[in-house]
Amino acid sequence: MKVGFYGHVRQYHNIKKEIDDNIAKVLESGEYVQGPMNKQFEKELAAFHGMKHAIGTGNGTDAIWLALMGLGIGPGDEVITNANTFFATAEAIWIAGAIAVLIDCDPKTKCIDPAKIEAAITPKTKCIIPVHLYGQCADMPAIKKIADKHKLFIIEDNAQAIDAAGDTFKIGELSDAMTTSFIIQKNLGTFGDSGAILTNNEQINKVTRLLRAHGSPARNVHSFGFNSRLDDIHAGILSAKLKHIHEWNDQRGKWAARYTAGLKTPKNFLLPYAKPGYRHVWHLYAIEVKDAAKRDAFVDFLVKNGVDAKTHYSIAIHKQAGYPWGKGARIVGSLANAEHNAATCVSLPMFPELKAEEVDYVIAKCLEWDAAQ
Repeated sequence: MKVGFYGHVRQYHNIKKEIDDNIAKVLESGEYVQGPMNKQFEKELAAFHGMKHAIGTGNGTDAIWLALMGLGIGPGDEVITNANTFFATAEAIWIAGAIAVLIDCDPKTKCIDPAKIEAAITPKTKCIIPVHLYGQCADMPAIKKIADKHKLFIIEDNAQAIDAAGDTFKIGELSDAMTTSFIIQKNLGTFGDSGAILTNNEQINKVTRLLRAHGSPARNVHSFGFNSRLDDIHAGILSAKLKHIHEWNDQRGKWAARYTAGLKTPKNFLLPYAKPGYRHVWHLYAIEVKDAAKRDAFVDFLVKNGVDAKTHYSIAIHKQAGYPWGKGARIVGSLANAEHNAATCVSLPMFPELKAEEVDYVIAKCLEWDAAQ
């Protein structure tokens, strides 16, 4: 049996008419950039999150640095984030001209560790970017308390956790802005790339709408800006999919529960932790191999047996060749948890359109490898 990592084509066929109808509507309208479908989806996305504004962008990376610029954050400013996320989070800080300050993650949730934040704060610190990793929320109440104490902004990197929630909070309500990515592999993904900024902050809404479109408030009127817009065809695809996202995330939760029940108590790897009371939307089902030296062999075993397993993310940000040592970044404290996560993580196939027999096959192969060690 072969079990893929993504279910893009299955998902398309499941709601083909809805997607095709929206694409046809865009094509017939003749308006493909910042047209009526884009405006419709922005309203739908904002309403889904209970927020005032959604600003579509070309991708999720742009969404982060445009949000930073919307808050006036740039050269000389410091932004705190965690080291065990996708490179783009830190990269966006550098694109905005600011300094990325990396701290460690919580060893259980893998999200930023609030207990490590205050030690990283200096007079130059302007913002905290917590990443809701693998589909699980960071501890936003604790982060908000620290941000308020030190008068810092918060931008939530929510590329992996649309529709997730904490036990006492919704994503987006305890920050100045929230960003997301709609690249195809996300829980809500288009057939290509795009992203968005969500905010209740009128300044961020006004400034980022100008920045994403050459600083233009009207035709032929420009100030400093960029070109990072959500095209209407992508907006139409996302509008069709958004109606199903809660149901799809529920199904991800069922597959995660099946994995957890089937894998039970392995000898050689640890199962993912889901914080009690939180809604985890399982963007990834990431396990950890106890012996890092065996991780790559485990992945190879799964792949050779038809299971398209992957690693997220096998090189921590500060270990990347492109890490800008010096003025562009600094590290505060030990990053042992982030480094351990990078060395041991293995992501099993996770998408709503999986079949029970596929999940059971993945479980069987994981247990086969585990028993052989």
